[in-house]
Amino acid sequence: MTFQKKYIFAAAAILFGALAPFIINPYELSLLGRFLALSILAMGIMLTWGEAGILSLGQGVFFGLGGYALAMHLKLEGLNLANGDMPDFMVWSGVSALPGFWYPFANPYFSLACVVIVPGAFAAAFSWLVFRRRVGGVYFALITQALALAFSTLLISQQAYTGGFNGLTDYSTMFGIDITTEYAARYIYWITFLFVVAVYFFLRWLLASRYGVMLRATRDGENRVRFLGHDPVPYKVVAFGIAGALAGIGGALFTLHAGVVSPALVGVVPSIEMVVWVAVGGRNILWGAIAGTLLVNFAKDQISSAFPSLWLYGLGALFILAVSFLPAGIAGLFRPGSGEERVMRRILSRRKLSTAE
Repeated sequence: MTFQKKYIFAAAAILFGALAPFIINPYELSLLGRFLALSILAMGIMLTWGEAGILSLGQGVFFGLGGYALAMHLKLEGLNLANGDMPDFMVWSGVSALPGFWYPFANPYFSLACVVIVPGAFAAAFSWLVFRRRVGGVYFALITQALALAFSTLLISQQAYTGGFNGLTDYSTMFGIDITTEYAARYIYWITFLFVVAVYFFLRWLLASRYGVMLRATRDGENRVRFLGHDPVPYKVVAFGIAGALAGIGGALFTLHAGVVSPALVGVVPSIEMVVWVAVGGRNILWGAIAGTLLVNFAKDQISSAFPSLWLYGLGALFILAVSFLPAGIAGLFRPGSGEERVMRRILSRRKLSTAE
């Protein structure tokens, strides 16, 4: 893709994204908003997997932390805590009083801060404990997968405090505004779209900086970085912490769009699906992570509606095809020297050989 075409494509994508509420119907807008929220998480995976070489199969944990942090506030909004009001699922579970750790989430600003800080800090602390012991590769992926399983199991087992398998749902206001109206849905979509654009340009800037160079150097030769006198652990921890914070933001925005957050969204299977989105789109290109997330999730919506039992087979086949024939993902087709250009070079080289003979 040439320089001019690249920027024309980017401008067209941004224009369509900004005008989407006036172009597509409310149902499709709701889906687009959810999938754009997921693409924020996907860009974080691109940062860790594509640029740092860290494959995490537990990003659903940080997605869930952000989603639950916001949903806890939404469940408390409108309740009179001074009179002993509690969320409905606690009443059904026989809880006598609101648990102490729920009280701070009555403050919307505390909840919004937790959306970013809790998953980001937890991801950084977890990765520091693991990376300082030089654990990586498949072992790190398995540890994060176990973390996702433990987190979803914990949420399900604590029915009285987390809503259990059903999660947190049935909320309708934020800052006193009804978020269930079509009017509010448009503004929630625009907020999500602005976050996607802001995160995209932030990560482009970050990866173009000296930090990005060192992160890629750590990916390509961690021992060489050590021999040159640099400690690779902080670079990896910062990347994983940023990815965790982005997953939390994506989880909170998804919760606003979907009206629910539950263990079904944060376990092992969803975490693996998140990696598939990035693999299909392109794990070394930011816009590829966005495109892969939108493509796979819209395909999931269409295929699972028509053939509910076939979607998982389709997802597996899509992943195998991407890894086997498009190792750089869909975005790799648009890189210089790929796709049509490679085919043309092969044709020309064959012509030269035949002419020489």
